Amino acid sequence: MDIKLIAIDIDGTLLNEKNELAQATIDAIQLAKQKGVKVVLCTGRPLSGVQPYLDKLEITGKSEFAITFNGAMAQSLDGNVMVNHTITYDDFLETEMLSRKLNVHYQIETTDSIYTTNRDTNPYGIAESFLVRLPIKFRSPEEIPRDLVMSKAMFVDFPDQITKAKALIPASLKEKMYVVQTEPFFIEMMNKQASKGKTLGELAAQLNLTEDNVMAIGDQGNDLTMVKYAGLGVAMGNAIDEVKQAAQFVTKPNSEDGVAFAINKYVN
Repeated sequence: MDIKLIAIDIDGTLLNEKNELAQATIDAIQLAKQKGVKVVLCTGRPLSGVQPYLDKLEITGKSEFAITFNGAMAQSLDGNVMVNHTITYDDFLETEMLSRKLNVHYQIETTDSIYTTNRDTNPYGIAESFLVRLPIKFRSPEEIPRDLVMSKAMFVDFPDQITKAKALIPASLKEKMYVVQTEPFFIEMMNKQASKGKTLGELAAQLNLTEDNVMAIGDQGNDLTMVKYAGLGVAMGNAIDEVKQAAQFVTKPNSEDGVAFAINKYVN
């Protein structure tokens, strides 16, 4: 198998159990890059939330890429948008109203801000703002511009509230939008065409690569599509069972440098 692109999730995958980028992972990625392999970070975060890790990995420039917002966008690191699947204003209205019915906090993300329609946000919303390095702003639904470019909508709340809400999301919404739980405290809703796997495939095609040239590494439900797409799908040792079952290889957990282990086994 001729691996020319490695797609790597960030949280729970690239980062260890302390949310740190281990030196062993940096070294393995640097060696793969020296062999001409593209390393593409694939995440629910916007590019601003990916940048600190790109800097540490020395990945930069117009010929390097990231997949952000769980596949809603793929872009070169000089800002050129390669793939863009956004949600509509009607999607915003429907999901925001549903958050009220389900009694969960709600927010939407753009490339430069998070907008919440809850005057009293919760700790997970604040943590997301800090994590992705975007300001969080309160706006009533009436204050959200109709032409605002929205990458995704999110239910953000305590895990027990999210578990209850997940069971009550109507099938009609799941048919219309890509709905995925990405953390115990997040449910994300995106354009039906947006997923890490689909956007990874679209990016690979633009780079004249096929799935056989792609290795994808992940741990959560939002990584499942790219693990299935890749010619070599890799599940972390700490991955959920569904991702492990879909993968060709289960590497060590993130607490034991699982990304480095997989790259060194199949690429370096």
